[in-house]
Amino acid sequence: MKKVIAGILITLATLLIYKSYQDHRQEKNVLKENSMLLQQQLENVAKLIVTEGHFAEVYNYADSKALFGPLITASKKALVVVNAEVTIAYDLQQLDIKIDSATKTVRIAQLPDPEIKINPDFEYYDVSADYLNPFEAEDYNTIKRNVNASLMKKVMASGLVSNADNRLLSELSKILVLTDSMGWSLVYQENPIKKMEDLRLVY
Repeated sequence: MKKVIAGILITLATLLIYKSYQDHRQEKNVLKENSMLLQQQLENVAKLIVTEGHFAEVYNYADSKALFGPLITASKKALVVVNAEVTIAYDLQQLDIKIDSATKTVRIAQLPDPEIKINPDFEYYDVSADYLNPFEAEDYNTIKRNVNASLMKKVMASGLVSNADNRLLSELSKILVLTDSMGWSLVYQENPIKKMEDLRLVY
């Protein structure tokens, strides 16, 4: 009788061990499949976001040079009209994302910096210069530097930056929806992202 009971216990123990092994194996397979699915979906999210805008600038350039003391000056001037196409881009392929299947966590370590490109078209009007103070290459370079600096200030103070940020937020929200739907967690620089509002702290 003892042998029968022992045999039954051994059989039950074997079945429990086998079932536990199968369950563990199945759980590992599910985690692996989920990790692969997440990786695939994240690759679909990782794209280039481009926001475009148009800016105009009217710039008056003037320069004078004293000759033979302050009594005689040689001047030059120009009226410059600038139309510029501006783009703000986020390349989400540069997202530093790690998938931790052990803790079912997607970690964003770093976001890409925005790439701001200004493509100005210069038109020069009313260009005049004295013989002793002619227009030179450095004058045109100075005009371009000053105009680009002025345009950058306009861009940073404009709604174009806000629009670009909103588009970035929209793409990041897709990652949150994806992880949440699969029962995973989203973390940015060790800060848990639980709801859409938390994403505004990301950038």
